[in-house]
Amino acid sequence: MKKFLLGTLGLVAMVAPAFAADLPARTYTKAPPPMVPPTPIYDWTGFYIGGNAGWGESHSCTDFVSVAGLITTDACVSKSGGLVGGQVGYRWQVGQAVFGLEAQGDWADIRSQHVSLINPTFLTGTKLDALGLFTGQIGYSWGPSLLYVKGGAAVTSNTFNITNAFTGVSFTSTDATRWGGTVGIGWEYLITPNWSIGVEYDHLFMGHANVSFPLANPIVLGALDRISQDVDMVTVRFNWEFGGYGAPPVVSRY
Repeated sequence: MKKFLLGTLGLVAMVAPAFAADLPARTYTKAPPPMVPPTPIYDWTGFYIGGNAGWGESHSCTDFVSVAGLITTDACVSKSGGLVGGQVGYRWQVGQAVFGLEAQGDWADIRSQHVSLINPTFLTGTKLDALGLFTGQIGYSWGPSLLYVKGGAAVTSNTFNITNAFTGVSFTSTDATRWGGTVGIGWEYLITPNWSIGVEYDHLFMGHANVSFPLANPIVLGALDRISQDVDMVTVRFNWEFGGYGAPPVVSRY
């Protein structure tokens, strides 16, 4: 019995190495790197269209220019009111720099009126009905945010009137469109790939303009009204961007 066990153990000792040699070699694989979610690339390039609403203040001063060319200063007044409108534009993004062109139009209801210092029996008034901006933009983007400055041309539509201070009856009035310049600053944020929200401040320099009425000016007989105007406006803006985020970055494979 002892000889049988010893013989069996010897046979196993000889067969085991040969059997192990026939087994395939064990292979080892490197674990894949952890997956990192791709970071979206925010691209402001493309057309956009949107709306805006906010607040504006018109500051105007009235002088009278006589037939002889003499200028008589009357008074200045500031008045604020609401604005609502829309904008359309196009932007180009180069790296983090953003360049753009934009046209904006707003309806307004900003009225101002004051008692004439020269003839207190009359009131002189100005109403800002609408305004437009045609501007270029230069901005800097980081992630979904865009900070920009803008500048260009501005146009306003106004109604000027002279009213009897005692009866409140309008003596004469006229409409006028005037051109000037504008500068502004704004910030915009992409809340989705296509929708953005922002806030913007603009100052309009409308300069001086002579206004003639259908009837002779009763305050200074036959004189022209020389009216200067500046406008400040703050608006909240919503834009629809045609395009959205760029393609996600390529992830290296191992």
